Amino acid sequence: MSHTKPNQPVAARPRSASSHHSANRFGKNAAPSATAKSWVLITGASSGFGEEFARQYAEQGHALVLVARRLDRLQSLAAALRQQHGAEVLVEQVDLSDIAAVAHLRERLEDRGIAIDILINNAGHGLQGPFADAPLDTALAMVQLDVASLTAVTHVFVQDMRDRRQGKILLVASVLAFQGVENFAVYSAAKAYVLRLGEALHRELKRDGITVTTLCPGMSDTGFAKAAQQKLTPTLKLLMMKPAPVVRAGIRALHAGRMSIVPGWANKAVAAFTWATPRWLHQAVMSQTMNG
Repeated sequence: MSHTKPNQPVAARPRSASSHHSANRFGKNAAPSATAKSWVLITGASSGFGEEFARQYAEQGHALVLVARRLDRLQSLAAALRQQHGAEVLVEQVDLSDIAAVAHLRERLEDRGIAIDILINNAGHGLQGPFADAPLDTALAMVQLDVASLTAVTHVFVQDMRDRRQGKILLVASVLAFQGVENFAVYSAAKAYVLRLGEALHRELKRDGITVTTLCPGMSDTGFAKAAQQKLTPTLKLLMMKPAPVVRAGIRALHAGRMSIVPGWANKAVAAFTWATPRWLHQAVMSQTMNG
C-alpha cells in the first residue's frame, strides 16, 4: 500500500471582493455565493467530476482543498482557479487508498486552522470485464477506494461537522447502484454501498445539522470510460452527459437538503425502469445497454 506524499501547499492569493458576489447560476435551490470564507474539500479533484466541482464552487467564492494523487494536475487546476476566480486553493497530494493518509490529511488541515464545511466525496474508479477474469488485486483495489476510503473520509471529516452542528457531505455513487450489472459486478456493488450509506447517513446526521446527499450520475464525459476500459455502446453514447450539468444538479440537491439525486431525464428514466420492472427484465436490459 502506497504512502501519502503531501506537497508543501502553495500560498493562495486572497480573493478579490468581487469573487464574493459572482453570479449564481444554480437556480433557487442552489448554494448562495459565499459571503464568508467556507472551505470545500473535493476528493478525486484532478479530473472529471472532481475538477468540475472545483470550478463551480470556486465560481461561487468558496475556498477549496483539492485532493488527489496527481500533483501536476492539481497544481494546474489550482493555478487556473486562482487566476479566473481569485479563489483560495490548497492542494493536497494524497493516495486515499491508504486509510492512514486520510487521518493525516485531516490533521494537516487542523494544524492550518481549516475546518471543512462541505465535503465532496468523489474519488473512485471502475473496471469493465468478467469478475473471474480480473486479477483479485484489481477488484480489491476498487473496493478499497470506492468503499473503504470513501467511508474513512466521511467518518473522519464528519466528526468536526458534528461538533459544529453544521456541514454538508455529497457522496458520488452511480445509476449502476440500483442493480447488479453484468461485467460491472464489483463496481455496481460498491456504488450500491455508497448509495445505501448515504441514505442512512442522511437520516442519522440530519439531527446533528449535517446534510448528506448522494449523487447518482449515469454515463458522463469525464474520462471514466477510458480509465475503466469500458466499451461505449451506441446507447451509452446517446445517454452521455457533460460533467457541468451533472455537478450543477449535485450541488443544487446538496444545498436543497435532498437525500439523493439522479441527474438528467434519461438517467431518471433508467432509475424508474429499474424500480418498476422485475429484476430479470431490468438486469437484461441494463446488461445489453452497458455491454452491447
